[in-house]
Amino acid sequence: MSEPTSAGARRETKSTCCYCGVGCGVLIETTGAHITGVRGDPDHPANFGRLCTKGSTLALSAQPLLQQQVRALVPEMRSDRSLPRAAASWDATLDAMAHKFADTIRTHGPDSVGFYISGQLLTEDYYVFNKLAKGLIGTNNVDTNSRLCMSSAVAGYKQTLGADAPPACYEDIEQAELVFIVGSNMAYAHPVLYRRLEEARKNNPQMKVIVADPRRTDTARDADLFLQILPGTDVALFNGMLHLCLWEELTDTAFIDAHTDGFAELKRTVRDYTPKFVADICGISEADLVTAARWFGESKAALSLYCQGLNQSASGTAKNAALINLHLATHQIGKPGAGPFSLTGQPNAMGGREVGGMANLLSGHRDLGNPAHRAEVAALWGIDDVPDTPGKTAVELFEAVRSGQIKLLWIACTNPAQSMPDQKLVREALVNAELVILQEAYASTATAPHADVLLPATSWGEKEGTVTNSERRITRLHAAIAGPGEARHDWQIVVDFAQRLEKLLGRDKSLFAYDSAESIWNEHRESTRGRDLDITGLSYAILAEQGPQQWPYPAGATTGKLRLYEDGIFPTASGRAHFVDTPYKPVVEPIDARFPFRLNTGRLRDQWHGMSRTGTVAQLFAHAAEPSIVMAQADMDRRMIAEGDMVHVTSRRGSQIFPAQAGDDMRAGQAFIGMHWGEEYVSGRGHAGDGSHGVNALTSPALDPSSKQPELKHAAIKILKAELPWRFVAFGWVEPDQVLQLQAALRPYLRQFSYASCTLFGRDRVGVFFRAADDYPAAAELTAAIEALFGIAGETVLRYDDKRRGNARHILLRDGALHALSLAGDIAAERWLKEYLESAQPVAALGRLLLQPTSVAPQGFRSRGRIVCNCLNVAETEINEVLEELEGPPEARLAALQGRLKCGTSCGSCVPELKKIIVMRPVAVVASV
Repeated sequence: MSEPTSAGARRETKSTCCYCGVGCGVLIETTGAHITGVRGDPDHPANFGRLCTKGSTLALSAQPLLQQQVRALVPEMRSDRSLPRAAASWDATLDAMAHKFADTIRTHGPDSVGFYISGQLLTEDYYVFNKLAKGLIGTNNVDTNSRLCMSSAVAGYKQTLGADAPPACYEDIEQAELVFIVGSNMAYAHPVLYRRLEEARKNNPQMKVIVADPRRTDTARDADLFLQILPGTDVALFNGMLHLCLWEELTDTAFIDAHTDGFAELKRTVRDYTPKFVADICGISEADLVTAARWFGESKAALSLYCQGLNQSASGTAKNAALINLHLATHQIGKPGAGPFSLTGQPNAMGGREVGGMANLLSGHRDLGNPAHRAEVAALWGIDDVPDTPGKTAVELFEAVRSGQIKLLWIACTNPAQSMPDQKLVREALVNAELVILQEAYASTATAPHADVLLPATSWGEKEGTVTNSERRITRLHAAIAGPGEARHDWQIVVDFAQRLEKLLGRDKSLFAYDSAESIWNEHRESTRGRDLDITGLSYAILAEQGPQQWPYPAGATTGKLRLYEDGIFPTASGRAHFVDTPYKPVVEPIDARFPFRLNTGRLRDQWHGMSRTGTVAQLFAHAAEPSIVMAQADMDRRMIAEGDMVHVTSRRGSQIFPAQAGDDMRAGQAFIGMHWGEEYVSGRGHAGDGSHGVNALTSPALDPSSKQPELKHAAIKILKAELPWRFVAFGWVEPDQVLQLQAALRPYLRQFSYASCTLFGRDRVGVFFRAADDYPAAAELTAAIEALFGIAGETVLRYDDKRRGNARHILLRDGALHALSLAGDIAAERWLKEYLESAQPVAALGRLLLQPTSVAPQGFRSRGRIVCNCLNVAETEINEVLEELEGPPEARLAALQGRLKCGTSCGSCVPELKKIIVMRPVAVVASV
């Protein structure tokens, strides 16, 4: 199943989803040379056929008409940044790169180059990048965007348990008596696992779920106990729970004495974390704290599930360690249904950690700072030594590029011009580098314009290799189709370059004599021999024949381990786990009179990271159509901010305008923006002062001292109403082969307004939506240029213009229906006109209403409202209409609703929101007969 599909043939190929760390298996349907469908693999143990709304639309993102508009197809280079890149051959490009690297290394030393790679690479890709940097060039300046999401989990596991190894497995969800979800909106971020938890709760009504989070997310609404803690207070919470477990004798003294060390010091620290002290710090009630501690300590099996709320923090390692302390003290580890389980953010962040693809690691979970570990890797690679100088981690790497310490920067499969915190730093680094190389499948990312060299890489459905998911399960991927144009596999690009560089550096024997992904994986496998993640008993053949397998899987084994540490022996020098003393230190950026709000960032339900892939699928915008900042209604009322008003959001690093949106999930004084909104989708006229835009113009680069993970979650901000009375929108249907080209053509116009955004909409047809706001009417030439891109030009356009007030309405009709239109000044009719366009209803009956600036929809027109169930296209209005007829408990109404409308019966990602809608509506009163 590893060969690309031949012309005309139709078949299914086993692979995995390329989004989160759940690692769902997928079956890719191909017809000829194209991907035509995708479904969950019913035999894959991560998902058993389930897919979320993102995974189920993967085939839509792979449509040739979309791909050809955004994919990098040929190598491109430029020697002068005042000129655009030009197409070049692979030989010319790699030769030029190799000579530049060789010259720079000779002149400035190996540490003058750096690599920034990605948790979306395959394990084999990761391995050769790591070997190129540390083995051939001699620099440890290789880090990954996993530093932004998982490095605190790595550090926490290593400090306490001795190795970076999640000890639990997905089966533990069914076997747990208590599930403690901390800093994770599982319902959005890991929806397939959340479906599993929902099913487990249904089958085990005695199971309890506690959620701790600053936001009342859909996950939190489902909890038996919700602890709405203040941002950054997790360590105090865990210490307080441990204090109570000690006080009420819920700890396992025998386990502590036999299998751990360091408890006495921690015990002295947590002695001071009384319920009142902790409740005051965390902003929760003492009663809820006591309940949480008792449920956890008394449970026969307590499972913690956590993600970026713990990790993306300047105290992320301490948060992880404090939670693991709680598990060790109560012996909630090494048994079915129990354990501290870090949910990986990216599809192969685990694989990258396994091969040492970070600045402080080496292959096989070895530590760069350990001389014996460096010697082991040097012997394996056949080199004299591995450099001992610490490498630069993600934020440090870009600081070194900005300062000129690192001259050459190679970026692969990631988009730092969108995803890194403190975008001012990132932009200045990209400008200051002597050479920026971008190895990428998508030429449409925010980083692409900064690249001097663009190397086209293969993407999902085109690659072969392995990935490791959150439960340590390795899956082999098979290529369903060949890559487009001249795109190459990431490992092939690295190997080809490395062989050229070896010759220039005078190396006789190549370190990169690989002819397949399997040959790389076999070397990686050997590097794990005798280590905690030993996979010497595995092979590509076993993975293909027997399916995905968990590590460790040493030689002679017939299966991997479901869970770790069942024997109470840990991979430390003493064989004991170690309690880490974790006093609470308030390290969240302080709020003050100038910056009185706390900004939180996180995932939207239907989008992924910087949206380079999900952003090509119009229906994935249905649930969250545009960027916004979510605020508590009380905060909006105090500042006289109405729904949809534009607000200036300003941190100590930059500023960006967003539309305001009221949310019942927010406490007063807090706000939330989706992490996905970068300059590709939202911008404005230089409000950041440095050319950076989007949410990460605001976020903090403060680092955790142990993991070097940046504080992306919480930034101090101020929110001021933006006086932008003039508005402009343009939207319309676009031919499939022009949608993303139009979106790209509109991006330069985003910065011509104080605020502007550009997204997609539609389902069976695809449209582009452009919104702008300003403090005065834009020049007619500017709006005309935007309208022309939508085709709103010529004599066939219906026009209304009031130049004195700055109002205009221009409407393009085709076949008697709306096709595209623009509104300027008064845009009150925007919503119903857009829905009228989407419904494709004839406009003949509207008459002059089309050109009247009114928010009142025509008589008989029904607004569907927001789409809740994306899979089956069910809107909130339709849900509410059915609920008016239903009575009974929430569970019965949910079942009846699903029976009528089928919402939530496909991927299930909308089920938590359906529950929220049901709870918030009064029960129907049915008259008796």
